[in-house]
Amino acid sequence: MKSSSRGRSSSPHLAPGHLNLLRKNPEKRHLLPPFFLNHSSVSVVQAVRSQLTKSSTVLCRPKSGAGQQITMARQVVRASKFRHVFGQAVKADQCYDDIRISQMTWDSNFCSVNPKFVAMVMDVSGGGAFMVLPLNKTGRIDMSYPTVCGHTGPVLDIEWCPHNDNIIASGSEDCSVMIWEIPDGGLIKPLTEPVVMLEGHSKRVGILSWHPTAHNVLLSAACDNVVILWNVACGEAVVRIESLHSDLIYSACWNLDGSQILTSCKDKKLRILDPRKGTIIAEKEKPHEGSRPVRAVFVSDGKILTTGFSRMNERQVALWDPKNFGEPLTLQELDTSSGVLLPFFDPDTSIVYLCGKGDSSIRYFEVTDEAPHVHYLSIYSSKESQKGMGYMPKRGLEVNKCEIARFFKLHERKCEPIVMTVPRKSDLFQEDLYPDTIGPEPSVEASDWFSGKEGKPILISLKGGFVATKIKEFKVHKSLMCTTTATSVNQQGDNTGVNSLQEELRKLKEAVEHLTKKVESLENKN
Repeated sequence: MKSSSRGRSSSPHLAPGHLNLLRKNPEKRHLLPPFFLNHSSVSVVQAVRSQLTKSSTVLCRPKSGAGQQITMARQVVRASKFRHVFGQAVKADQCYDDIRISQMTWDSNFCSVNPKFVAMVMDVSGGGAFMVLPLNKTGRIDMSYPTVCGHTGPVLDIEWCPHNDNIIASGSEDCSVMIWEIPDGGLIKPLTEPVVMLEGHSKRVGILSWHPTAHNVLLSAACDNVVILWNVACGEAVVRIESLHSDLIYSACWNLDGSQILTSCKDKKLRILDPRKGTIIAEKEKPHEGSRPVRAVFVSDGKILTTGFSRMNERQVALWDPKNFGEPLTLQELDTSSGVLLPFFDPDTSIVYLCGKGDSSIRYFEVTDEAPHVHYLSIYSSKESQKGMGYMPKRGLEVNKCEIARFFKLHERKCEPIVMTVPRKSDLFQEDLYPDTIGPEPSVEASDWFSGKEGKPILISLKGGFVATKIKEFKVHKSLMCTTTATSVNQQGDNTGVNSLQEELRKLKEAVEHLTKKVESLENKN
């Protein structure tokens, strides 16, 4: 006991062999000298920490004549330029207030934004409507402000066209998809007549997604378990995929160049589809064990990120390699909340943002090639829960403020922008934060894409901020719309356009024949 008390008062010393033993195998503490068995764990920890500090100082000191510095191989924190990304809500006067956000329980974003407008699905009686506001029209919105109100049932999803900031598509419970053109200054009166009406689904349409590179190509998925690819300018359903999904489709999205479609379904299967052939490229059964909805998006290098639930209803995020669908690259459990996680992926920074319906937070992760592949960065938390979320395209951000993402969070009665920023001291353009990004110019026309032509994204630089050039004009070929499969139900009524053209052609032929005969008679007289 006396020797033990003397040991406590003196400073313990670890020999190099003991230091290596404790560093590599902490559980073998019982093999250390008796001093470390008789002392408290706190004393041992302090002694070890002191020895580690001394040894690391020695290791970092360059050897005489060697000219090289040996550094410690182990890093406590993973290095990442996005480790300090933080989210911040804008001031109250920059929010959009007094808006009745939709009360529908459908797992949709209910919000879509671009560099010109923000659109939000509204709660209205007697049909469906959504509101479109110019980004600078903040503050309290008057109840009489005009809306887009052409649907006869509640609107379930809205999506801005990536190639024309004035064109927006909407899907509704009335089984239709409508294409609207919004004037530059916003609406001055209610908009009730769409530019194009697409009819082909037999149940409510809840998912819309524009093709990322092909002009006027739109994907829609409905509760009839059917996926339709439309040529919007002609109002034509070119591809109809109706036999692959046996149950409700939870999500559908394109990859970066639009050569593949990724769907998740209630039948617990994840499918990668060839959009033009309507065939399955790869399939994964039960990406998550739970029975609640699964969401999936393409991320870097063709990999797939999914959000879902375990058997115990714990929320999960997983990363998959389609070349080897057997086991996930990583599977992480997050919490036990019941809200569906909506993933938003930024291909420029490889950051994925997870926004839960009904949550009051936004988690963000960095996707890399290093295990565990999906690295937690941070979380943005607030007091109020979110009913939906809009995600601004990269060209709509303020690059001079190092803004790498902007969300539009829907509350019960307002829309609140949330800015994600990487803190930097310099005011210069940060090229590492803003590589060339996808621009608004399409690389292929709809007819060419459906014929088999591929189109890679056309990239633009954000140095100096995004400058809008002449937008791609939206042209509707009305003379072709009467013979499409999408409007076959109303074909007789629409045939009037063709009949009038045929009548005009017949009159022109008669006039030509009359003039020909007149010329022949004059020649005979001469």
